[in-house]
This record gives sequence, structure tokens and C-alpha cells, in this order.
Amino acid sequence: MSEAERFTIDAFHRGRFHLLQPADKGHRAGLDAMLLAAAVPGTFSGLLADLGSGAGAAGLAVASRCPASQILLVERSAEMVDCALQSIALTQNANLAGRISVLQADVEATGRARVAAGLDDNRFNFVIMNPPFNGPRDRPSPDSLRRDAHVMTDGLLEAWIRTAAAIATANAGFAIIARAESLGDILAACSGRFGAAEIRPIHPRPNAAAIRVVVRARKGARGMLKLMPPLMLHAEEGRGFTDEANAVINGERGLFADR
Repeated sequence: MSEAERFTIDAFHRGRFHLLQPADKGHRAGLDAMLLAAAVPGTFSGLLADLGSGAGAAGLAVASRCPASQILLVERSAEMVDCALQSIALTQNANLAGRISVLQADVEATGRARVAAGLDDNRFNFVIMNPPFNGPRDRPSPDSLRRDAHVMTDGLLEAWIRTAAAIATANAGFAIIARAESLGDILAACSGRFGAAEIRPIHPRPNAAAIRVVVRARKGARGMLKLMPPLMLHAEEGRGFTDEANAVINGERGLFADR
């Protein structure tokens, strides 16, 4: 198979940015990344870290929504780092490229190893993450690149959120998308680190259980936890997205009330 056939270039936000990603292996970004990026207010103007960024979908989506933002894509896999670098270099992304950089680093590194890798303490004004979410009972992919991107190991959420808290500035924003069943572990890992959490459940259809939750919080905040109205991806019938979901996915509306 030729090199050109092994990768695709995919448009997001109605063509406002494009992403190069593997066609037949690894993690292919889509809906989750766009929902995560929509948790960042459109007025955000600081430095944001996208932890476990893969090819960079969520980070590029934030750059697309927030014209005054600076983005660091943090990814462990050398192959996905290369995809991110090639994505930034695409002519379709020329208007975003100057605000996005890439760091190859392990999100689970701690202390001096983390700092030496380039993730300094108290540096970022917002941290987002879409960590692996498949449990040990899920059937693992035979593709090692995809398996590493999807399978949650013991203590992974705690380790990732610990890193997020270490690299975030005081009162920095934090957002994570995960399976609904991970909500308890997320809130436990945020305790003492990120507070005033807002939770937005993502439902495939009315009367169906949530398939994802997006949790947004602030470092050191002490406000009450808020359970926000759910986002319905589809109506009861049909395959199309609801108007709200369509606007959120395409970067035209934020996931929370501040847009």
C-alpha cells in the first residue's frame, strides 16, 4: 500500500481546519475531540495543553474556535506526533499554524522527568484531555497504535489529571471527555486539584443513557458541582445531528453556557 493510501486528510469545523491521520491504524479523531474542544470558551486567549493529542484534532479545534489562543499538542507516540506536525504544515491550516506547537512526551511522567520532557509546572492556562477509555473487558485492537490510544490502564485517570494539575496555572481551566462510567474516578482524581466542576452528559438520543460525559473545572476552585442539561446528539428518529449538536461539533457554539 502506498504512503498516500495509508493516510487521509479530513476536514473539520466545516473546512476551517484539516487533519492528517492514519487511514487504517491508530486512533482516528472525530466526535469526541470536537466535543472536548467545545468545552473551552470561545473567548479563551491563553496557552492550552492538549494532553494525549494524537494527530491534534482537539487542539486544532480549539485554535479554530479561539483566535487568540496558543496550543501545545502533547503526544507520546512518534507516529502520531508526525501526523500532528504534518497536519500543522497543511496549506489548509496556514492561518492556525503559527499558534500551534507539538511536544513528544509521556503524559504520565512525574516530577523532574515530566519537567525535563518539556511540561513545566504552572505554565498552562487551560488543559484538555481525551484519555484512553476502553476497559480491560473490552476486546483490544490487534493494532498496537490503536490499542495504546484506546485502552485504559490502572491508575491512568489519576496520573493524567495529576499531570494536568501540576502544569496548570492557578485558576486554570480543565476539561476531559470520557465514558459516563468513568465519572466517579474523574471526580475523585480532581478532588483537591480542580473544583467547581460542571458536568455535561452526552446522549445519543432522548431516553437513551449517556455515552460520554464532558467535565470542566478550574484549578483550586471551590464552587459547587453543577450537572448541566444533556446534549442530545440525535433526535428520536433519523441519523442527522440535532441543531445544537451540529453547532457544537462544527465549532459554532460552545458546549457550556459561556459559548
